[in-house]
Amino acid sequence: MRLACLLWLLFVAVYDFRQRRVPNWLVLAGAAVALAALALGMQPFGIDAFTALTGAAVGFGCLLLIYAIGFMGAGDVKFAGALGLWVGLPALLPIWVGASLLAGLHSALWLVLQRWPVFPRLALMLQGRSSAVIDIDGGASLKRKRIVPYAAYLAMATAVWMIWGRQS
Repeated sequence: MRLACLLWLLFVAVYDFRQRRVPNWLVLAGAAVALAALALGMQPFGIDAFTALTGAAVGFGCLLLIYAIGFMGAGDVKFAGALGLWVGLPALLPIWVGASLLAGLHSALWLVLQRWPVFPRLALMLQGRSSAVIDIDGGASLKRKRIVPYAAYLAMATAVWMIWGRQS
């Protein structure tokens, strides 16, 4: 089951880095496998159903607030909920800290490269291709680019947690 989780994390990371979005089918697949592992007693990290469901609720709920103010995409929020099913509540804090540090480095590097375009290809890679349209004041639309692939950084931080963070 750990391999299934790692493969799911890899797919999410690659998809988010390339498209700056996480499709619903990918989130649902990960959540379904996590729920099946719980139901069959094959949960790879030794957590119980209450811990997993609490992790899903907190992961989804906390990032939903960030989404509501416009700083995050909906796919990131849904992925955090599904991720909570896999790792449970206790693991979410170190994973969020690691992912946020990576996302902060991504943003800082992108801002530096916007100001001083020494490596324009790197700046374009960090920026990504997609953007979302936000409706402001009931009519005027403003393009807001999704620069940071936060779900990808959550996936990377989770993989690190799986390998080094869990010394059992």
